[in-house]
Amino acid sequence: MKNVALRSCQSYEYNQVNQQFEKLIQDIGGLHKYINKNSTVFIKLNLVIKKHPDEMATTHPMVLKVVAKHLLNHGCKVIVGDSPGGPYTKSALKSIYKTCGIESVCEELNIELNYDISEVKVNNPNGKLLKYLTVIEPITKVDHVINLCKLKTHAMATFTGGVKNLFGVIPGVQKAQYHFKMPEVVDFTDALVDICSYVNPSLTIMDGIIGMEGEGPTAGNPRKVGVLLASPSPYAIDVVACKVINLNPNKVPTVQRCIERNLIKEDFSDICILGDNIDDMVIKDFKIPKNKSISFLRGMIPKNLEVYINKKLAGKPVINYKKCVKCGKVMVSDLRLKVNGGGYGIVVRVDEKQKATIIDDVKVAVCPECGYTEMYLEDLTNLKD
Repeated sequence: MKNVALRSCQSYEYNQVNQQFEKLIQDIGGLHKYINKNSTVFIKLNLVIKKHPDEMATTHPMVLKVVAKHLLNHGCKVIVGDSPGGPYTKSALKSIYKTCGIESVCEELNIELNYDISEVKVNNPNGKLLKYLTVIEPITKVDHVINLCKLKTHAMATFTGGVKNLFGVIPGVQKAQYHFKMPEVVDFTDALVDICSYVNPSLTIMDGIIGMEGEGPTAGNPRKVGVLLASPSPYAIDVVACKVINLNPNKVPTVQRCIERNLIKEDFSDICILGDNIDDMVIKDFKIPKNKSISFLRGMIPKNLEVYINKKLAGKPVINYKKCVKCGKVMVSDLRLKVNGGGYGIVVRVDEKQKATIIDDVKVAVCPECGYTEMYLEDLTNLKD
């Protein structure tokens, strides 16, 4: 049986979060059951974007403070970090840690913020699609990983919680490779489950005090949910969180993949909810996004051309380059990038003689503030012909 603790928590006031977290962790047997005393623990946050805590796109610093203090009282060495989707550099991390309110908590508690930007290739023999992974190296050097995630909707994956949060162990912009190499939702979410199973967090804790509804994980609206959740199973905690926001878990792609792998049962009869009564917690009108494709080009060009370009641009995102998605500054755009060996642009074979025709230039935009870099196509007109 997979236990998931659920407790009401109506604000980020320290005493309330601490009191409810103590109940939460006792519901599933106590911290000692999952974390060894005097061990080294990496708390993997959700810091998907550089936003203030009040915008509710990231793990709230008060939840981090409470969890970290309990670990310190347990004799643990605590390391806090994430690898957001932009450049994985020390300066980018520092900027995000500060804006998201994480830096001040770590300074107050005298715990380590991760600035180790090294990465390592690891074997993942039990993976379905990903037999090898490149991950941030710090998670491979600790005794335990605690998955401290945020309850949010997701425009592409429907829901982001325990499983999706661990996509953050893939270094920086390398995450874009997964979107291009696996543009179909089934393949992409299979990859997410592969990554989650590799990390195998000792404990997953979900900040659902104020979540995000609508077009999450960054462009949705904050919505009070009033819950904290904890479980040794990132798969089971997502099921319970979905039920809290009145989202059928069977319609969530990551949950579907978990069922297919027998990580949870299709009827969820192997999940036991402890603590408060879930029926008293359900938000019946929580706004769920309509699924969008994982592929950035879906619907804009013919299918066969989309597949071709996704392969050619694997690892190079095609997104809005006008403003930096990390810090909001206007990006320096219209920079040229040399691709395809000796040429410029995307090349497509268009005639029987296999003559190569360039259909558009591949350009680059760079943020002068934080260094975030994007590739883009300026004119997609020719792709529709």
